[in-house]
Amino acid sequence: MVSFGGTGVMLLGAALAAVVLGLLGLLAARRTGPVTAYAAAGLVWSLVVIALVTLVPAAGPPGYLMPEEVQTACSFDYGGPAPDGFWIFSGGQRLLNTALFVPSGALLVVVAARWRLGWLLAPLGLGLLAAYSVGVEAAQLVLARIDRACDVTDVVDNVTGAGIGFVVGLGLVVLLRPWRERRDAVIA
Repeated sequence: MVSFGGTGVMLLGAALAAVVLGLLGLLAARRTGPVTAYAAAGLVWSLVVIALVTLVPAAGPPGYLMPEEVQTACSFDYGGPAPDGFWIFSGGQRLLNTALFVPSGALLVVVAARWRLGWLLAPLGLGLLAAYSVGVEAAQLVLARIDRACDVTDVVDNVTGAGIGFVVGLGLVVLLRPWRERRDAVIA
């Protein structure tokens, strides 16, 4: 069996993804403009980080779970057992779940604002972030050996974080004005 897990694996994965996506953002900056290119790279990076933090075993390699120990359904006990966060983020799992989705919500708005249909794409993207959260919880249920639990509270916290990020993104759009890149790219 291959050992896999722990915060070191999460941090290494996040660093590798940052390098790869930073380079892709650099390549795309000439075509789309730097704001959109780096916001898109940052959005994808934030989704990778969410997957790493939620799907990589936090305490290292998982052990064998007996069939009667495996969670068979998602918990709908809102506000159920939420353990403390791990050493990267203190303050509890609920704060971590909320904070993880804030960058995704903000960067989504910045990326969507580049196009004329951004007013439609941004809310659609927010719905896709909610679906991503549900998908993560479903994966935690299916992959019971990673010692994570499927919980509706996590989905609510994740969507709350994405919504907070969405509002932050509206402010960033006013400052960064990514639609100006569209006009500049057409002229160049």
